[in-house]
Amino acid sequence: MRGVHSAVDDIRRGVFTEVARLAYEYNENDQDKVDLIPYKLVPGDVAKYRHDVYLERAVIIARVRLALGMNIDIGGHLSTHINEAVTDQKYFEAPLVNVIHSACNACPPKQIRITDSCQGCLSHPCMNVCPKDAIYLDKEKHCHIDQSKCIKCGKCFNQCPYRAISYIERPCAAACGMNAIETDERGRAKINYDKCVSCGMCLVNCPFGAIADKSQIFQLITAIRRGEEVIACVAPAFVGQFGKDATPSKLKAAMRTLGFADVVEVAIGADLCTVEEAHDFLEEVPAKQPWMGTSCCPAWSMMAKTMFPEFKDYISMALTPMVITARMVKKDHPNARIVFIGPCAAKKLEANRRTVRSDVDFVLTFEELQGMFDAKDIDFTKIEANPADDMSEGTGMGRGFAVGGGVAAAVVEAIKHIDPDREIKIEYGDGLRECKKMLMMAKAGKRDGYLLEGMACPGGCVAGAGTIQPVKQSAMNVEKFKNAAPEMSCTTSPYLDRLEEVEER
Repeated sequence: MRGVHSAVDDIRRGVFTEVARLAYEYNENDQDKVDLIPYKLVPGDVAKYRHDVYLERAVIIARVRLALGMNIDIGGHLSTHINEAVTDQKYFEAPLVNVIHSACNACPPKQIRITDSCQGCLSHPCMNVCPKDAIYLDKEKHCHIDQSKCIKCGKCFNQCPYRAISYIERPCAAACGMNAIETDERGRAKINYDKCVSCGMCLVNCPFGAIADKSQIFQLITAIRRGEEVIACVAPAFVGQFGKDATPSKLKAAMRTLGFADVVEVAIGADLCTVEEAHDFLEEVPAKQPWMGTSCCPAWSMMAKTMFPEFKDYISMALTPMVITARMVKKDHPNARIVFIGPCAAKKLEANRRTVRSDVDFVLTFEELQGMFDAKDIDFTKIEANPADDMSEGTGMGRGFAVGGGVAAAVVEAIKHIDPDREIKIEYGDGLRECKKMLMMAKAGKRDGYLLEGMACPGGCVAGAGTIQPVKQSAMNVEKFKNAAPEMSCTTSPYLDRLEEVEER
């Protein structure tokens, strides 16, 4: 489903655009304008996607609340609570990721069903492999499954020669690597927040658009309009996200039009993070610990520390590229407000930590930034680029962080410069389920001496919940951008002498 444009994308992005437009135009006499957004996005009295227009507007209202940074269940008109959003600083209140109940289809939980395609064959391989004798024949010799006995092992599904057995699972639950999607009393999806790490995979895999996260888009624009110096730190996965005409230099020009004072490449922080993790690995493994995990993905890091608390100290303590870059910018611009713009929902969770709040003021996804571009009618084909604005601060290996395996590759490359004789074994966990398998192997003592990279989103950051373009295309764009970097190795970054100062803060 990822990478195929759909009505859900239009709904989600339409809300971001209208909330951004409202923020740019808002004044204290415009409170009622927010109540018009559902009618603008769902005009008339005939439903386009759902069974009635009132339900469609109810879903839009819930999405607007979340886009304003509000809790989804506050009730009342949007205008009743709009003043809570009119601030230049609003931290995310838990929960970050929410199920919109009015939009949820109450999809059936995991089930295995035998369809009408069953031919009633003589060999009955489905029956032969079922460990619970859950499959039986009717009078016409067609097979059926006793759901009270079925344990959903999938063995029958894999054996049927006619592919007559279907494996059904909620898309949101199938995408969740933490098994955090449960069922409420009405059969709707429910998030177990004790398990959820806010990776956002559920919200981009729900075909009904029933899951959404909170945004700071309104508060960010409020800060810009109040004259704050707002500097954007853009994650390496940005390249190509806004179309082929949105070159790095044009992107900078467009963001200045939006009101940003400057744009900085987060690959700078990735370079410094790489060198720090390389030194950490050389000092810690195997002298003090059997293996080390990378620190950059907050959802992977949170999963590892909560599900495998005994490994808490094995995850690198290096600051993430987002935090390193933000600290460097604030050193140079003490009064600036920093917004991290990237592909990731979990970065919102990271920035919400009290230890990070003083470094990163806002987090926006690429999709939310696109809403700002649309609100201001930005057309990249008509923007004049200044060659001096071309992003060239980061190295190629730092830019490669955006693709799965890129972090570990950068660390290994840096180690080769620091200690050429050191042999490094690496493994990459592609998605949280694979990350868990990787850690289980480590728990069994089979990953000693390894550098383990975990990424919550299958494919890496280019597959994050806040991305716009198809994952494969994004990975190709990043590879091209990586190869065009003026320097390849993180060890050649001109900012290395600043690592100590950002660590001291």
